Amino acid sequence: MKQLAKILSISLTCFMLFGCAHPISMNPDLASVQAKDITPINKKVGYYISDASRALELTTGGGGGDKVRYFPYRDIEPGLYKALAEVFTGVAKIKNPQDAGDLSRNDISLVILPQISTASSSPSPFTWPPTQFTVTLACTVTDPAGRAVHNLSVTGNGSAEFDEFKTNFSLAAVRATNDALSRLIKALGEAPELRK
Repeated sequence: MKQLAKILSISLTCFMLFGCAHPISMNPDLASVQAKDITPINKKVGYYISDASRALELTTGGGGGDKVRYFPYRDIEPGLYKALAEVFTGVAKIKNPQDAGDLSRNDISLVILPQISTASSSPSPFTWPPTQFTVTLACTVTDPAGRAVHNLSVTGNGSAEFDEFKTNFSLAAVRATNDALSRLIKALGEAPELRK
């Protein structure tokens, strides 16, 4: 019994000292992922996200000494698909960006390889949801043979205060994702290399 009490006491102390990682979601508001004043590019693109990336869980800072955890690639993927569909006339998820034969059979003109990095924080000593969130989307665009056509990087920022996020703890993350995807649409749509 004393051993159990000691273990519980140590666990509680660690929890109080180091906080914990609360789950949140970066899922974008798909209705806000829209192109504005962009002529669609008449090409079919394929995007590639590896299984390992989809399974990647990140932990970043929140408030009150706590942290938040989320799956950036899995959460953003539906928004990425929608963003690409706003710019290009065709979009497909591909299994292997190096399978030139499969890309050719599926009429893929360009391959998009996204990389996602994030950061979050909050100055609040009392609440754990992040009040600031940043999402950076870096995309390498290649032709079906793997030759680089274009590289771009956009950063989206989101913020939320207590009165806003008390019913949606993911609000800052969602806003950052929405912002990053809007910037991605604009950057892709304005890249002359992608229209050749």
